[in-house]
Amino acid sequence: MFPSVTGAGDPESIAHIIQVALAPAFLLSALATLLNVFSTRLGRVADKVDALSATLPGADAEARATLALRLAYLRRRSLLLDGAVVLASLGGVMTGAAVLTLFVGALRDASAASVLFACFGFALACTILAILAFLAEILLAGRGVRLEVERKQDRAG
Repeated sequence: MFPSVTGAGDPESIAHIIQVALAPAFLLSALATLLNVFSTRLGRVADKVDALSATLPGADAEARATLALRLAYLRRRSLLLDGAVVLASLGGVMTGAAVLTLFVGALRDASAASVLFACFGFALACTILAILAFLAEILLAGRGVRLEVERKQDRAG
């Protein structure tokens, strides 16, 4: 799978290593995009927490109870987003480790293949888990919007 030390200077072997290293680069790009989405959503959650917290001191008992529920809901969303960020970051780290293993393996023997497989496999698992955490957060956000609409309809009706 990897060229030996004697074949490492061969232009064809170097080109092959670079071609193989490009696949993880696409995963890193996707993870960077996901991290950008996660951080944007986390910022929006933080803004909502700030807005709700500002109204908390002047609220009556009923409004405080409603605000406390909404803050607890936003806390759950932020925890899911934190999990997604951690998992996506770990996926990026493991993808980088896989690429590093690829290059080190090109200078050594083929025993690096199992490390490469483990690193890239772990990166993919973290990416899948990050997407699932993001999905859970999105579903929770949608549920929150629907509950808020129901509350407003109950007050209006």
